[in-house]
Amino acid sequence: MVQLYSPAVMIIIETKIGGPRPKAISDRLPFDGAIHMETIGLAGGLWVLWDSSQVEVSELASTEQEIHAIVKVISSNSSWVLSAIYASPRYAERCLLWNNLTTVASLHSLPWVLAGDFNEVLIGEDKFGGRAVNISRALRFKECLDSCRMIDLGFSGARYTWSNRRPVTDLI
Repeated sequence: MVQLYSPAVMIIIETKIGGPRPKAISDRLPFDGAIHMETIGLAGGLWVLWDSSQVEVSELASTEQEIHAIVKVISSNSSWVLSAIYASPRYAERCLLWNNLTTVASLHSLPWVLAGDFNEVLIGEDKFGGRAVNISRALRFKECLDSCRMIDLGFSGARYTWSNRRPVTDLI
């Protein structure tokens, strides 16, 4: 992906790699800047990697679920806020993330990009299999996105990408 797209910034989520290994791995990639967050037990792991010849990245705050940084594009001298997200599989911890995002929104007026895995859906069409969408949780997530003045930019590619080598009938 790096060779094909030459990104200035790359977010890697759910690495499931903790301890000293993230640095050892990212040191072998063509990025000279990195922020690594620890895993959440056996899940999670969040990395932001960048090419400092293209961007300057200044970390603002981070937890296991989020990395917030100011990204300054060197060629244009423009800046924006990047929030890389890997939300906890546990609802109570996701609520803490949503509160943090609302706080971040109140502290800046720069353009802002949130990217990652929120482990929550807004509508039933965003989910395949398993239990029905919990409406109260979806509404709580929507309240967070609305209070942060976020819009969903959509996606390109496959609608569902995770399989864990399971048959289609068992996918969620």
